[in-house]
Amino acid sequence: MDLTTTYLGMKLRSPLVPSASPLSEDIDNIQRMEEAGAAAVVMHSLFEEQLLLERYELHHHLTQGTESFPEALTYFPDSMSFRVGPETYLAHIQKAKQKVSIPIIASLNGSSVGGWINYAQQIQQAGADALELNIYYVPTDIELTSNEIEQTYLDIVRAVKAAVTIPVAVKLSPYFTNTANMAKRLDEAGADALVLFNRFYQPDINLNLLEVEPNVLLSTPQSMRLPLRWIAILYGHIHADLAATSGIHRGEDALKMLMAGAKITMLCSVLLRHGINHIRVIEQEMRQWMQEHEYESVQQMQGSMSQKHCPNPSAFERAQYMRSLTTYQPIRFS
Repeated sequence: MDLTTTYLGMKLRSPLVPSASPLSEDIDNIQRMEEAGAAAVVMHSLFEEQLLLERYELHHHLTQGTESFPEALTYFPDSMSFRVGPETYLAHIQKAKQKVSIPIIASLNGSSVGGWINYAQQIQQAGADALELNIYYVPTDIELTSNEIEQTYLDIVRAVKAAVTIPVAVKLSPYFTNTANMAKRLDEAGADALVLFNRFYQPDINLNLLEVEPNVLLSTPQSMRLPLRWIAILYGHIHADLAATSGIHRGEDALKMLMAGAKITMLCSVLLRHGINHIRVIEQEMRQWMQEHEYESVQQMQGSMSQKHCPNPSAFERAQYMRSLTTYQPIRFS
């Protein structure tokens, strides 16, 4: 049974790829991922704020006593908030490449062109096989238009693509006015793959401390519905590879994403919940289903249930919404 797939020009042993998470901060974990069957690994993210903080701290020490900007450093997170600095991140890539044979995909997380260009080049020099741009952008300026927001994404992609030769994937949020059009424009800007979707972590309010605090909620299998829908819609309409992330917990989840048109399925929450060895479980579930339904390869199913190829293309659009509401029967209580 052939589970191989291609992603970002690389042939992978299966579609199962751990996405960016704290797990990859440990080289031993990356080795365990390879042993468990991971086809590639997306490294934990290097944040734009880390690059800016490093720059300002250097300037602070070079100009100490000149009173050039006494409060500037207070605008950035404390350096202790980050587990690794930029130089450590680059060394981590080099060490990972020495320890495993599967592709290593670096991750840059930010919202502006900033210092990404320089570090994208250094990441390539460190040996990364590809780069994922995790553009995590929450616009709060009420004067900022959708055109300006979208242009920022396009500028980042074009700038990074001009700076490196390794493949570049873009991890997107689902909050564009027209996701299909934005995917097309990113494809035209040079993105080699689109990762659908980034999950924006929402803050919470601590009623005891009266503070706003971070609240990380791991995904559930229900979270996969949104990326599944858009991958199915986009399949066959853009050249960039499509990668699915969010909500993939079981073999059947991965199979559905592949049928929608994904080249790979990324794993995060399920590994944080059940451990790295759960990759084996998901692969075995995929193999069992494929054997029972007489599928010989992953390529055989990829895109088979996309909007382009499924028996009812309207199922991914408004018609299915109306059908869902008109056929739903609420529970009757006595």
